Amino acid sequence: MLPRAISEIHIASGFQKSFQKLPAKIQNVATQKDQIFRKNAFDPRLKTHRLRGELEGYWAYTINYSYRVLFRFINGDKAIYYDVGTHSIYKY
Repeated sequence: MLPRAISEIHIASGFQKSFQKLPAKIQNVATQKDQIFRKNAFDPRLKTHRLRGELEGYWAYTINYSYRVLFRFINGDKAIYYDVGTHSIYKY
């Protein structure tokens, strides 16, 4: 069973680098979406979805129409953020 509330999020080094490259406005929206994600990983505003193909086992949620957060669920109610950006993050 997948968690609704996330108790802890680990940040991969690549995520932090990608986040810092985002425009300030997108960083602000991403921070807001992160707060929503921590309360309910499947809040409809996030459009959380499972990835397929080479990224099977990974998930993503939407920051806005163009930007996504790439992550995995780990150890029950924890997650790790791997990358953030446009659809190009799916070429992980």
